[in-house]
Amino acid sequence: MQIDERLSHPSRRQFGIELMLAAAATTVPGRLFAADAVRPKHKICAFVKFLQKLDYEQLADAIAAAGYDGVEVTAREKEGYIHPSVAADELPKLQEALAKRDLEITILTTDILRADQPHAQKLLQTAAELQIPRYRLGFYRYDLKQPILKQLAELQPTIQEIAAMNRDLGIAAVYQNHCGADFFGATLWDLHSLIKDYPVSEIGCVFDIRHAAVEAGEAWPQLYNLMEPHISAVSVKDYVWDGQKSQHAPLGKGRVDPKFFSLMEESGFDGPISVHVEYLPQGSTEENLQALKTDLNTLKELLST
Repeated sequence: MQIDERLSHPSRRQFGIELMLAAAATTVPGRLFAADAVRPKHKICAFVKFLQKLDYEQLADAIAAAGYDGVEVTAREKEGYIHPSVAADELPKLQEALAKRDLEITILTTDILRADQPHAQKLLQTAAELQIPRYRLGFYRYDLKQPILKQLAELQPTIQEIAAMNRDLGIAAVYQNHCGADFFGATLWDLHSLIKDYPVSEIGCVFDIRHAAVEAGEAWPQLYNLMEPHISAVSVKDYVWDGQKSQHAPLGKGRVDPKFFSLMEESGFDGPISVHVEYLPQGSTEENLQALKTDLNTLKELLST
């Protein structure tokens, strides 16, 4: 699989995208003009899953104009912004475009599940050399017809090998909790049992409050308390119930308890926060960019109260 040519050929930029970026630049101050401002406690990055039609320069312009500190970017086999097989060449180009706007790659989202997975070592070595601090692992799934504890025991050597690889390369893995009966880490107790003996510099948790709230209801503070020593980053998004299923919603418009943000601040967590706007999967680039701006403003309000 090759990189989409739109990522590397600025001459093929779409006229509509150009207009959108120009409008954003004139209405939202760029980060380069705010260098003397007091930096906030948290670096806030945008998960750019739905901005993958933008090339590197366009993406950097848009994220800077929206007011973010960096990006959570995908390097996955399927539907990734950068394919793992060409990451050694493409990641430096993306980082260079971002650095010109005082932005960084805060989280590199991968589908890595094993240390011996094809392209994993080369991808992570490149990321480590670029001083990208952390990468997100893929998702493990349970076979619900088999005993859960047996599957946890079988997964332990895999986690051990990943931690050892990270130690050698000088990069940290993070695992995101995701709701769902067959997702490893959905209730977080299982994830805790496998990573509790490793330092966060080798493997930690991306605490996702939306998914934690779905699984734990009113008991979500227990899960945060449990994982706090192992949290390397936080993902923020919101949800509503649609019958028996949870559905994504704009931040502050759903059922995520605003008390989470004060609890997070009181806990002393000072790591990065990643904003996910998953509620417009069929939306245009312009619509998803606007959602990122809106949710960033909401996040800042929640952090200040």
